[in-house]
Amino acid sequence: MSSADRGKLQVAAGLLALLAVTLGLRAVVAPDALAPAVATVLLAAAAGVALIGILLRDRPRSATWLDAAGLLVYAGVAVSIMIDPDQLVRLVPRSDQTE
Repeated sequence: MSSADRGKLQVAAGLLALLAVTLGLRAVVAPDALAPAVATVLLAAAAGVALIGILLRDRPRSATWLDAAGLLVYAGVAVSIMIDPDQLVRLVPRSDQTE
């Protein structure tokens, strides 16, 4: 198996893992909080993958880790674009206290 095929397989496996996480979050998180939760998970995963890529930067495969981190950031930003601002307002409870 060539490295290009291995990279495609890793991206497909990552997308399937993201689908599993999203379906799992649907059962735990309120519907209004699903998109922000998925965006947060994607950006946190990107940070972890980038850290692994930085730690392995002397090896020839480190570029693949950094490419994967970039793909996760791109997906996280794409999900965050779909978040409705009113949706975020509904997530924060109102305070009845006056200052």
